[in-house]
Amino acid sequence: MNRLPILLAGLTIAIAAVLAGLYASAPGKDGSAGKRTEIPADAASAVFASTLVDSDGRPQALAQWRGKTLVINFWAAWCPPCRDEMPGFARLQEKYGADGVQFVGIALDSADNVRHFVAQTPVNYPLLLGNEAGHESASELARAIGNRTLALPYTLIIDAGGRARFARLGYVAEEELENHIKQLLNR
Repeated sequence: MNRLPILLAGLTIAIAAVLAGLYASAPGKDGSAGKRTEIPADAASAVFASTLVDSDGRPQALAQWRGKTLVINFWAAWCPPCRDEMPGFARLQEKYGADGVQFVGIALDSADNVRHFVAQTPVNYPLLLGNEAGHESASELARAIGNRTLALPYTLIIDAGGRARFARLGYVAEEELENHIKQLLNR
């Protein structure tokens, strides 16, 4: 039995899925892209019940950031729109951290790739790993909070009261994200 047609069909589907994810996350002319997604009612609970590891392998409970305005971003070092967002996220972390805003990046990538990325592009907020063997999967968490396709980047904001308020699949422009943060901080 010739398996080549089956292999080619699978490869075509995989390439189409990657291209669709890249298309959905590419920034538009106004700097924003992607789409707001429906947020499951229990998204915040799923986040605060999760523990992932940092790049040094230490477990980090996401509940440690309960009570803050939490901006969670699923990303990967190989994802151009993800990398494009991160400097803006770092600026917003610097600007609003003292007001109780906490950014957390969750990498759907390897520890080595994350460490290499951070060596070249320093980030001032925690980066957790989502795919380390023997630990909770960020893929499962991403699906639980509304990213059913696992396309990247994916951003979720949980307000200080523990309610998920904003979710975006695809690139989020710094200005748009800042406007959402200001609304949550009542500025």
